[in-house]
Amino acid sequence: MEEIKKLENRLNYSFENKKLIIEALTHKSYKQPYNNERLEFLGDAVLDLIVGQYLYEKFPKHDEGKLSKMRASLVNEEGFTRLAEHIQLGGQLFMSNAEENNDGRTKASLLSNAFEAIIGALYLEAGLDKARDVSIKLLEEVHPDISLDTLFKDYKTTLQEMTQALYGSTPEYKLVGSQGPDHKKEFEIAVVIDGTEYARASGKSKKVAQQEAACIAIEKLNKGES
Repeated sequence: MEEIKKLENRLNYSFENKKLIIEALTHKSYKQPYNNERLEFLGDAVLDLIVGQYLYEKFPKHDEGKLSKMRASLVNEEGFTRLAEHIQLGGQLFMSNAEENNDGRTKASLLSNAFEAIIGALYLEAGLDKARDVSIKLLEEVHPDISLDTLFKDYKTTLQEMTQALYGSTPEYKLVGSQGPDHKKEFEIAVVIDGTEYARASGKSKKVAQQEAACIAIEKLNKGES
């Protein structure tokens, strides 16, 4: 319980129902009558709402497209893993010896899922406002300068990490067309993952179009689409 207390200190919240936080920290490999998968499901929805509202209020001049891209760069496995690492969540997880020996305490999927479960548990016990306070505080500590530019530049890196984990390959970016005069040319780029085209996007430069395409591909992968 001492380790759980340390985690609560990092969250700046002490659970009244200790069974709830223990459930949130329990991986299915631990072979208990409970695990964190249901809380993970709930936390995912809560975080999607919290981050969406946060961006909506923080960037009143951004349209739906820009807000969606920013949310997609934050609400994903990599984003939640960074938040989990920030609060040193890996050391508090309950898992089997086999999972631990398989680097379970540093595995992105386990850390991300556990973070979602923690927020789900917070929501159940203390409500949306407390879940929002904790989430946004951690988000701003990990991302001290949240903006379209700082998040946008990470899309290609994020997509590469996702495809390497899922398919053991890296994305290919193919120029499929361009239009307009030389001083105002638009480039269209397709991103191909494991032989399948996932997205196309246009931009004023090839780099911008690649980032746009990567963002769309990330959204599809997060939704399980192809």
